[in-house]
Amino acid sequence: MILPAAKPIHLDTDLLIRALVPNSPEADKLRGWLEDRRTIAMSALAWEEFLCGPLDDLAQALARRIGSRHLPVGTDEAAEAARLFNLVGRRQGSFPDYKIAATAILAGAELARANLSDFKPFLEAGLRLAK
Repeated sequence: MILPAAKPIHLDTDLLIRALVPNSPEADKLRGWLEDRRTIAMSALAWEEFLCGPLDDLAQALARRIGSRHLPVGTDEAAEAARLFNLVGRRQGSFPDYKIAATAILAGAELARANLSDFKPFLEAGLRLAK
């Protein structure tokens, strides 16, 4: 029996930050996904937020190895983010979250985030959250 390929996982900034803390729940989750050979990626926007730090060279190097695929936020992602903005309540000041969610939706990926409440409104729009 051939099993369907597992959906890729997009990391959000907060999950990557917490996953770099040894023995944290997020580190355990990430380790499990890597052991299951899940494709790990993140939007370029989430990567930009991560690089704003503060972080040391070791943390940055480790993060680059973990999430080496950074998907750009282009015109399709911008249009999807605008759709999400209008669909779930036009929350001002949260546009980075809309773009990160849009990138995951268009990539067919599950979004991994430490604080899931910020992204729950996007579930009705097709976002899947990693468990």
